[in-house]
Amino acid sequence: MTRPIITRLLPAPSRPLDDEDLLTLFAADDRGAPHVRANAVTSVDGSASVDGLSGGLGGPADLLVFDLLRRLCDVVVVGAGTVRSEGYGPMRLHDADVAWRRAHGLPDHPVLAIVSASLALDPAASMFADAPVRPLVITSDEAPRQARVGLEEVADVVTCGAHRVDPRLLVTALVARGLPRIHSEGGPSLLADLVEADLVDEICVTTSPTLVAGSGPRIVAGSGPGAARGMRLDHLLESEGTLLARYTRRR
Repeated sequence: MTRPIITRLLPAPSRPLDDEDLLTLFAADDRGAPHVRANAVTSVDGSASVDGLSGGLGGPADLLVFDLLRRLCDVVVVGAGTVRSEGYGPMRLHDADVAWRRAHGLPDHPVLAIVSASLALDPAASMFADAPVRPLVITSDEAPRQARVGLEEVADVVTCGAHRVDPRLLVTALVARGLPRIHSEGGPSLLADLVEADLVDEICVTTSPTLVAGSGPRIVAGSGPGAARGMRLDHLLESEGTLLARYTRRR
């Protein structure tokens, strides 16, 4: 695949950006400090999927940034529904990403952490069987015991709440495991929980030059009205009509 050409629109137009330029733009100021980043893609009319899949919106530039954001993090957190619908495999990075992480003193691969209340996950799935790093499954006390026993064979199952997964306990548990750079890839319900708990330090949003119509989901989909969270636009990139924005929390 030909590498997409990405340029910066804000804070100022620039030459095409290479991987190191992009990594600099998305790098955290303090690697050791707890930090929650989310990543999402949306159509220009606000849909987070096409035919139920976010991959229908993401083009080459979105995929490139998607991979680079994984390169920078300690743990990728994703809801079980998104794991199932998007067909997640093992959290195995490309060779170039592994080489970069080694050069920067990081483990070869980030940890995959799956958030699931029901534990409706297949222990024989490749995301467990072929994982380069033992995954985490985040759940609550009310999760089915039999399913938990099966998953404990292939993952570390962590309880973060009595009746449902508490996002604050989730972040605390990951930081306690030495995984402070937390990267959430969704889905909408998990991101809503993180937003409502005011835990999102930044969100990277790709806007696809696509109209979807219909009743597709938003990138954040909670069960009720939530409080507004002020964000600051740090940069805006463009590649063949696709916009890639990074927003950080104004606290």
